[in-house]
Amino acid sequence: MTEIKMVRARRARALPNYRLEIVFDDDTMGVADLSEFVGLGPMTEPLKDPAFFARVFIEMGVPTWPNGCDIDPIHQHMMFREAGALRPVSAAA
Repeated sequence: MTEIKMVRARRARALPNYRLEIVFDDDTMGVADLSEFVGLGPMTEPLKDPAFFARVFIEMGVPTWPNGCDIDPIHQHMMFREAGALRPVSAAA
């Protein structure tokens, strides 16, 4: 059984090709490929515009866009960890 760690996003930065760098409050980070997420429905359709995708911000520990679309930081952290893609923030420098 996978342990669910309660984490919040501290920072998010849009990268090219619908990737999102997320820094978590446990001083780890990862890069999510959201290319299959954008355009899935009415909430994610605006994210297809790279300028809109780049407007990501953190609201209450959650990466969010101006239209209210957001992604679950706990799920992203778990996915990064399971893929071996979670790394310390200091390693990103």
